[in-house]
Amino acid sequence: MRAILFTLSVVFAMTVSAQPLPYQDSSLSAYERAKDLCSRLTIEEKTSLMMDRSPAIERLGIPQFHWWNEALHGVGRNGYATVFPATIGMAASFDDALLYDIFTAVSDEARAKNTLARKNPEIKRYQGLSFWTPNINIFRDPRWGRGQETYGEDPFLTSRMGLAVVAGLQGDLFFESSLGVRKSKSYIQLTEKPKYRKLLACAKHFAVHSGPEWNRHSFNVESLPERDLWETYLPAFKSLVQEGKVAEIMCAYQQLEGEPCCGNTRLLHHILRDEWGFQGLITSDCGAIDDFWMPNRHGFTKNDSESTAKAIRAGTDVECGSQYNSLPEALKAGEITIAEVDTSLIRLLTARFELGDFDKDEENVWTTIPMTEVASIEHKSLALQMARESMVLLQNKNHILPLSKHADNIVVMGPNAEDSIMQRANYAGTPTATTTILQGIRSKIGDVKYIQGCGHTRNDTIKGAIAIEDILNEIGEASTIVFVGGISPALEGEEMPVSEVGFSGGDRTDIELPQVQRDLISQLHRAGKRVVFVNCSGSAIALVPESQNADAILQVWYPGEKGGEAVADVLFGDYNPSGKLPLTFYKHTQDLPDFLEYKMANRTYRYFRGEPLYAFGYGESYTTFKLSKPKVKDGKLTVNVKNTGKVKGTEVVQLYVRKKGDVMGPLKSLRGFQRVTLLPGQKHTICFSIDEQVLENWDPSTNTMRTTSGEYELFVGNSSRDTDLHRVSVTL
Repeated sequence: MRAILFTLSVVFAMTVSAQPLPYQDSSLSAYERAKDLCSRLTIEEKTSLMMDRSPAIERLGIPQFHWWNEALHGVGRNGYATVFPATIGMAASFDDALLYDIFTAVSDEARAKNTLARKNPEIKRYQGLSFWTPNINIFRDPRWGRGQETYGEDPFLTSRMGLAVVAGLQGDLFFESSLGVRKSKSYIQLTEKPKYRKLLACAKHFAVHSGPEWNRHSFNVESLPERDLWETYLPAFKSLVQEGKVAEIMCAYQQLEGEPCCGNTRLLHHILRDEWGFQGLITSDCGAIDDFWMPNRHGFTKNDSESTAKAIRAGTDVECGSQYNSLPEALKAGEITIAEVDTSLIRLLTARFELGDFDKDEENVWTTIPMTEVASIEHKSLALQMARESMVLLQNKNHILPLSKHADNIVVMGPNAEDSIMQRANYAGTPTATTTILQGIRSKIGDVKYIQGCGHTRNDTIKGAIAIEDILNEIGEASTIVFVGGISPALEGEEMPVSEVGFSGGDRTDIELPQVQRDLISQLHRAGKRVVFVNCSGSAIALVPESQNADAILQVWYPGEKGGEAVADVLFGDYNPSGKLPLTFYKHTQDLPDFLEYKMANRTYRYFRGEPLYAFGYGESYTTFKLSKPKVKDGKLTVNVKNTGKVKGTEVVQLYVRKKGDVMGPLKSLRGFQRVTLLPGQKHTICFSIDEQVLENWDPSTNTMRTTSGEYELFVGNSSRDTDLHRVSVTL
């Protein structure tokens, strides 16, 4: 009945005059239609449209709309969908071309689901066309539980991967990847830009946000050096705004220099809109406006109406929460003007018109994507390929890997071996099927024995010598143990009620491997067993004892629905690992500054002056590669890379830059990367453009990011370690 009444109201609205009203005329621009519609709304209607759950307004034919949807690594929280590896794992691929293909598939699934949902009387949360992804915050500290949602600790890598996500979600027909122009592989094949946007992507959380979780509603990032702001925390956002044309920005919970980010005029107006020219809309994080005034939070305002006024005036157009219900009161009190409200409202209405939200499905090419695209064979193939590319081989003593498929001396152990939920990470959809790591191994070598051995954190199995003797007896004559351990998204994530040793509220209090697993691996090693440690985590783990007690270490993150198959492919040599670390693996928790300190000094590979266990950009292969000394000529850097081993493999060649004499700046910064796949003996020439953007750095004389004259060091290699890099200098 609701659907019938709504349809009648639309018909009525379009027939009250001989000609359609301007907002009903699809030949006009989205902005013109939004401006006209805004002029016809009451203040109560305007208020409702600025909430994340926007109801239908039947008298004007305005459909219901939900702003909050999730797609960090596949359509989330909306039934069956393809579940790709955790975001941090996809970052390890250094493959922005594949990532573009993946988020093109994600947007195909999202559109199909929305088209189906629109046929129902009510659209529910997580069924809309506004997706609050990607998370492009810098993973500055491995203790942050939400770091698994990011693309790591480096601004350039985060920018490149973020641009791929936005292009795939919003329906860009082409994407300029690190390997050249990539054409969309959407179900809908177009030759020219379509009339409507496919989806709205949202870059979050703006800005300077990366934990801790427990105090994010009251925390104030203060005394942050301008250099850290502009050289570390803002570059990815700037890239997605200016290059990616991202539709939305989400402001963060915490304060920056005494102002909550969702009411921060400098961030939202001066930088985002005035300096960068952002034309899209800004949404709050959920409950962020409540934090302005609620007890024991920011203390920024006195009540909800003042909070609403300050947020809208600063530029927050959509609220996830309920504070904007006080908008009529704020207007009556003179805390905000109707013109300021209309500015925000027109922005969000423009975005909806750009989606075709007010027009017939027959006019919108994206509504023809069928539900058969959801969890399709092709999309599952992408999930498998990304899971393979995300695997990072950290250690391989005596070439123990790959294992023989004919071995009868293997036992699988560990708490993550048959945990399918772990593989999904957070903010996930529901896969139609998941291949666990144990299942993947058994698909290669048959019904191998599995012994859990221990849990994630509690010493619930190993209780002294008797327990290990029982385990060894059960292992029997097997000489190789594939130990699948690490942690779990049940322990690290967003504001989680977790109080295990080493974990607090979704964050970690230390970065060591849980002691129960550490002890068991050590005891297996002392018993003469060869240990292949498969580590599952969304963050860096300190693995010093494991580097001594395990023969091989494979970092697999939370690998998605095809993760078990991908892990087995790597372990048994059907896929040669090529992943590279998107963040530093430190030796000890003591290597880290205080978690609350946002200054970049001694953080990440760019500033860390100690010796990491495994460096940013590091990852081994089953073959070997040799890079020539780089040459610079006519604004190009070229380097030859050769496969000097015996099997086919993929190398990720990385370019780093440092301004000579810049003693306060980064030790080096990533400014380019390219994947290259080579047969044994094959050689390929890699070329990087050395332009102003590559050499851009902080200029203290102007307090801006720009290219200045002087000598620059260029480093080329296969990790950020000095020993893995060739060096050449250029002078401007």
